[in-house]
Amino acid sequence: GTSAYIAVAQGGKIEVNGTATNPVIMTGAEAKPANWGGLVICGKAPINKGTSATAEVSDLTYGGTDANDNSGSIKYLRIEYSGANFNSEKEFNGLSLFGVGKGTTIEYVQLYKGSDDGIEFFGGTVNTKYIVSSYNEDDQFDWTEGWNGTNENWYGVEDASTGNRGIEADNNSNNHTATPISNPTVKNLTLIGRGSASTEPQAMKLRVGTYATFDNVVLKNFATGFDVEHDETLEAIASGKLKATKVKFEEIATKAKGKKTDGTSADASAIFTEDTTATGAGNGSAVPTWAAGWTTGL
Repeated sequence: GTSAYIAVAQGGKIEVNGTATNPVIMTGAEAKPANWGGLVICGKAPINKGTSATAEVSDLTYGGTDANDNSGSIKYLRIEYSGANFNSEKEFNGLSLFGVGKGTTIEYVQLYKGSDDGIEFFGGTVNTKYIVSSYNEDDQFDWTEGWNGTNENWYGVEDASTGNRGIEADNNSNNHTATPISNPTVKNLTLIGRGSASTEPQAMKLRVGTYATFDNVVLKNFATGFDVEHDETLEAIASGKLKATKVKFEEIATKAKGKKTDGTSADASAIFTEDTTATGAGNGSAVPTWAAGWTTGL
């Protein structure tokens, strides 16, 4: 599967013009995770790994200084059975966005039954709307390397037996204060886990200095809601740079917990304000109406 993938290099553009009744589908020859790579897009927007870097899949260059870089337009796309593995440390996601700029349009995309993450942002400034990440075997949403984007309407649901986290969020694992600091905004978010009795999965793992602003959030069926790790990330809660407003918890064993860089526990409860009227992606913990027709498996 690692020899089968779609990659868009810096300066290139992809145009996906699906509709709600006729989405574009990128899928594998066999209906099983890791059957092929996935979609990789490399742009010229800022990252914090250096001025530029080489993508871990595709070996293409990404990153730069153009926050408004345009890698094309994607509307109504379904990516299925992706996530082919090179080795234990290197594998495709459904949609991998490397330094993609905010001139790019990404709306109405489903990542379905991949073997790694559904969608991952490696720096960049790209914004998204109406993203469904479902039954991927690792995290549904992932970011690192200084991604800054504004996002609306995300719906993530874990695989019943192999799903890991709803969101895994990093700044830079080698330098927690590297700039630009990861700082996305996500409004209208629903994450569904594989059961609050599970000991490992978290709705959100926020670590190595990431910032983020979440608003109107529904979390259901996770052992932990917000799991915050490392001193810089905990400090971001205190400064208001990492926060979640209007959060509704359903069957969440531990709403929030924290761990300092030295491994000692910390109180992370200030990260959220609770509100039982939150609607998340639009329909609480149920499938949102905007996902009807073009998605599968929900």
